[in-house]
Amino acid sequence: MPSAERSKLMGIVDIVIIVLIAGILAAAGWYIYKSKKSGKKCIGCPDSCACASGNCSGGCSGCSSKNQ
Repeated sequence: MPSAERSKLMGIVDIVIIVLIAGILAAAGWYIYKSKKSGKKCIGCPDSCACASGNCSGGCSGCSSKNQ
């Protein structure tokens, strides 16, 4: 494979990787935005809607009782 074709191929691969990473980051940001807008306090917690403490820092009552 000539050098010019190889560099063009690497450019296309780089663009595809950049677009995939940007898409993943955009999807994660959208998920966080929608979760916060809907009132969830602990986004990663499965009981985020049922947190009793109000200030979730990973140790909310709903999460800690299930992890013990």
